[in-house]
Amino acid sequence: MRLCKTAATLALILSMTATSACAQGQSAPSGRPAQASAPVERQSDHFDWYTLGTMGGPMPSVERAEPANLLMRRGEGHLVDAGDGAATAIVRVGGNYRDLRSIWISHIHFDHIGGLYGVLGLRLQTRTTTPLTIYGPYGTKAIIDGLIAAMRPSARSGFGVPGEVPIDPATGIVVRELADGDQITIGDIKVKVAENTHYSFPAGSEEERLFKSFSFRFDTPDRSIVYTGDTGPSDKVKALAAGADLLVSEMIDIDATMAAMRRRAADLSPQDAANMATHLRTHHITTADIGQMAQKAGVKSVVVTHIAGGGAAGQPDAAARYKQEILQHYSGNVQIAADGQKF
Repeated sequence: MRLCKTAATLALILSMTATSACAQGQSAPSGRPAQASAPVERQSDHFDWYTLGTMGGPMPSVERAEPANLLMRRGEGHLVDAGDGAATAIVRVGGNYRDLRSIWISHIHFDHIGGLYGVLGLRLQTRTTTPLTIYGPYGTKAIIDGLIAAMRPSARSGFGVPGEVPIDPATGIVVRELADGDQITIGDIKVKVAENTHYSFPAGSEEERLFKSFSFRFDTPDRSIVYTGDTGPSDKVKALAAGADLLVSEMIDIDATMAAMRRRAADLSPQDAANMATHLRTHHITTADIGQMAQKAGVKSVVVTHIAGGGAAGQPDAAARYKQEILQHYSGNVQIAADGQKF
């Protein structure tokens, strides 16, 4: 029993260390250059939306982290997509992994799920067993089951204390796979789910039946927030966003994306390039698409994240240009997000 208490004490020390770093605005190295960051704000009593990572696509970037967002108020957090580095990003904005009530996965591309292992592993190492529900499309359960299986050797080794009773890494974790039109209530948040157009598998195929990409609407006591996830132009997403206070939208700069692709694949044929451009236009949305959707849906404000192709070094005016392009079609407020911003 004493040895088990020793393990629990070690876990508590780890947890307190993480909490202390959070309070001081510190974080573990992330592989990116050190950045001056604003002091971490205290959590508020209403829900704020944080863009933890604003990169579009899987290529690592020193300017932007992989896609992740946090809906947070005091003592409660909901992670919306979990790109690589999500656990560290939560700390950077004053959050605490122990406060996570749910994780929402829009689709199972790796740039949106690469940080799941870090979040779950942190729960294991600090012996956190509070309830955590993970929502996502078909495939989410298989992914989480695989991650939990991969954690079992670490769980068994524990802190290396003789006689320690291992914790089950699955403790407290529930996975729910979603369908188009689902409506879910978590406390005083109501969530609506809509299938979007990020995939276009052959009609009638097994892939079309199984694999989905979703957009989410979070109706909180204070306001309504719609997160597009990755999507092409979509009537369902436009309907989901109707009258929303905040539309958090993905964006693609097709010209910049294609230019970057040509630099990485100099032998790309004109036909392959044309096919890829068609794919990008079908499965993602441009600044014009964002503006038109926001105007027709009557949303109050737009935040652009998941910025694919543009906004990197050498394009210092990209954000201002994107904003102006959206405002050609939309009469509301537009902001181009950076990592760690609060909305």
